[in-house]
Amino acid sequence: MHNKIQILPGVKGLIFDLDGTIADTMPAHFIAWRDTLKKHGIDFTIDLFMGLAGIPLYGTVEKLNDLFGKKMEPIELGEEKEDLFRLTICKTKVIEPVAEVIKQYHGKLPMSVGTGGQRTIAEQTLKAVGMDKYFDILITSDDIAHPKPHPETFLKCAEQMGIAPKDCQVFEDGILGMNAAREAGMKVTDVTKYYEVTIGQETDNS
Repeated sequence: MHNKIQILPGVKGLIFDLDGTIADTMPAHFIAWRDTLKKHGIDFTIDLFMGLAGIPLYGTVEKLNDLFGKKMEPIELGEEKEDLFRLTICKTKVIEPVAEVIKQYHGKLPMSVGTGGQRTIAEQTLKAVGMDKYFDILITSDDIAHPKPHPETFLKCAEQMGIAPKDCQVFEDGILGMNAAREAGMKVTDVTKYYEVTIGQETDNS
């Protein structure tokens, strides 16, 4: 049994990343990327996927173009990947240790979600794992100019919650997101210490 996630002393507002923090969407994202990129002759590995974690959708395609010398169209390929991902959203499970914190502090501390994902997908994901009712504030890639590791996502969350950045605690699973939170002057909790990551154990027909 993992230890419970603690709220740090002096914290007045909680900010949660979404993919890999509230919702265990990483296996589905991995499969969607892998199957989309297969057609373009790219062998998309788990290591590559983990290295790209936290980069927004179109930025990921641009990064892959650089890595593999391709000229894939970011919006076209990105949308193709998201369409595949949408088909599996309904299978997404909530990450229990994080869900416990959300339920425990709902109504007691201001809470928000700050994700690198697009708003429509983020809303569907929160709904799929039954967490949409706990959040009034959702900041997505549609709401910002500078994605993580830039602190803008989390600073916007703090602003909308009316809490000073130094009094916010951010829950993250990605290096870029943790860097963004530190850059914003916030306290950070790495949630991957509290649950098992099982990307490699997913199968196509699971």
